Amino acid sequence: MTEFSTRQIQAGYVPGTPQNTAVPPIYQTAAYEFASLADAADLFALRAAGNLYSRNASPTQQILEERIAALEGGASAVAVASGQAAVAVTLLALVGRGGHIVAATQLYGGTVDLLQETFDDFGIPVTFVDQDDPDAWRAAIRPETRVLFAESIANPIAQVLDIRAVADIAQDAGVPLVIDNTVGTPYLVRPGEHGADFVVHSATKFLSGHGTSLGGVVVDQGTFDFGREPARWPHFTEPYARVGDFTLWDRFGSGQAFAALVKSKYVHDLGPSLSPFNAWQILQGIETLDLRVARQTATALAIARHLQAHPAVATVHHPGLEGNRWHPLAQRYLPRGGPSVFSFDLAVPLDAETQGSVARVVDSLQVIRLVANIGDARSMVNHPASMTHSHLTAEQRAAAGISLTTIRLSAGLEDPVDLIADLDRALTLV
Repeated sequence: MTEFSTRQIQAGYVPGTPQNTAVPPIYQTAAYEFASLADAADLFALRAAGNLYSRNASPTQQILEERIAALEGGASAVAVASGQAAVAVTLLALVGRGGHIVAATQLYGGTVDLLQETFDDFGIPVTFVDQDDPDAWRAAIRPETRVLFAESIANPIAQVLDIRAVADIAQDAGVPLVIDNTVGTPYLVRPGEHGADFVVHSATKFLSGHGTSLGGVVVDQGTFDFGREPARWPHFTEPYARVGDFTLWDRFGSGQAFAALVKSKYVHDLGPSLSPFNAWQILQGIETLDLRVARQTATALAIARHLQAHPAVATVHHPGLEGNRWHPLAQRYLPRGGPSVFSFDLAVPLDAETQGSVARVVDSLQVIRLVANIGDARSMVNHPASMTHSHLTAEQRAAAGISLTTIRLSAGLEDPVDLIADLDRALTLV
């Protein structure tokens, strides 16, 4: 018999023992036991697939990746610690050294911070364009451009992107299109069906749905051919020196090479790892995604229609409304319903009292919460100009359709009657 201290660490568990759980388990471990040194060497050299170290992935995470890839109709996926991390590792992996990005002006404020400041620190230039202007997209593309980036439904004004039009521009330029589908969700729209090559999500939002766990994911649709112009994509088509003399494109091919690069380099080196527990919680949320999104979508449209007729509201930015500029695109791309995240502008003058008017409305809400999040079971508001988009200049906010009177609303699962009554009470203070 072994001694006490050995038994307290090893007794009762044999690594690799299969179980028959009905739901995905949490593999809450940092590391994995290898069958042999040869087995370990093969895993580290990417000659074999398997569990390496939880900084790269965990079995719980891998279930999450396969599930989201299936929902988006993709070939593979990589899950990371947050939506911001998903955007960062995706663009870093695609751009490589000396590359350039063309991105929509209408983006979440944190993404703009990443692109215009941190990527600038990395020496990666980014050109911002009006997402609704095809000529602007074309004019911004340079020989060194390596990716086009936009949101399917922009946060916070809910502009609907003409995904097919931008995808055609990207295809003509020979570069991939990356779409952030956080607000769209794979239930409402699957960008890959309209020409997008990569789809990213902040899984913290609708995929999770309960506001407890951070996470992000990128889905490779398997549609972009890095081998067609190998000189433009040396990180895929030249020998991957850190692990051997093979190329990722030759070894893994379409739909898998990108995931191999992201996990073995960018997640491995930078460490934005998704914890097994958070992966498990997001998996629980995904099981009710369609039910939640369908109800939130209906609630948001009911609120938008009510606000449209309210004398204290100047404009409602919801593509489900017939007078909205993006209504035709919503009918084309969102047959199951519009977004549950949208904004409205208060009918107050832009002067020294504007901030006070906005604050009185926001601070008096009782059912709807002031929270810097979206896609939660709870209904939430946000003031973009002083919160999520506060780092942008006044010109950038105007280009994105955001004013000092804009309030973003994320409709939750509460009764719409209570939410409308709460807004009506608050709007009497305008």
